[in-house]
Amino acid sequence: MDLQLQGKSVVVMASSKGLGKAIALEYAKEGARVFISSRNEEALKQAQTEIKKESENPNVECMVCDVTRPKQIEQLIESAVKNHGNIDVLINNAGGPPAGVFDDLSDEDWQRAFELNLLSFTRTIRAVLPSMRKQESGRIVNIASSSIKQSLDNLILSNTFRAGIVGLAKSLSQELAGDNILINTVGPGRIATDRVASLDEKRAGQLGISIEALKKQSEQSIPMGRYGEPEEFAKAVVFLASGANTYLTGQSLVIDGGLVKAL
Repeated sequence: MDLQLQGKSVVVMASSKGLGKAIALEYAKEGARVFISSRNEEALKQAQTEIKKESENPNVECMVCDVTRPKQIEQLIESAVKNHGNIDVLINNAGGPPAGVFDDLSDEDWQRAFELNLLSFTRTIRAVLPSMRKQESGRIVNIASSSIKQSLDNLILSNTFRAGIVGLAKSLSQELAGDNILINTVGPGRIATDRVASLDEKRAGQLGISIEALKKQSEQSIPMGRYGEPEEFAKAVVFLASGANTYLTGQSLVIDGGLVKAL
């Protein structure tokens, strides 16, 4: 299948590691011109070097961007448009909010999670729309969580704001379809990333068991019997935000090895 990504301009947010980096690498392998970003400049530069080497694609640029800072989002998108002439694909991504139950969390915790996991997506979409509307074409994928289908224990902030992302994308799918801009939401299940490892470590401590024992329990709950790999997740995202996807918009998809039982 031709994903029609050769030479296309792709911006991947929060992409110095984990799912964001894996997605950026898959786009680079497809011959796209990729713009990656992160708050951590050292990690970002390292990711840029590794993606270029593994993909054999020199067209990988990077810029520091904290997605909770509106001005930095504007500067990132302006740079991508200036360097590439346009933006064909936006992958919205951000680190997860802290774990916790309702009584653990303050107004400040809620506000930070809102800024990080919902408002940042809104701001980034707003920034890329002029370029996409001008060319009457675009693909946007919002990276969320499996909580968009089934709530997760001890993750009330994620459960709340990831659901907001789904509502945002569904509404925008109606508003943007006339400009041939397709937008979808993808939620990872238990994918082997630093974020999942951190949550596993915290949960294991709460239960008083080893991380290895907790991981074994988790794997037993997944029909495929293992955690997913970042590149497996990335391949699905790249299809959705490519020229090969011409009619699928406003949908929310979970990539989880069959873990979520909700319809």
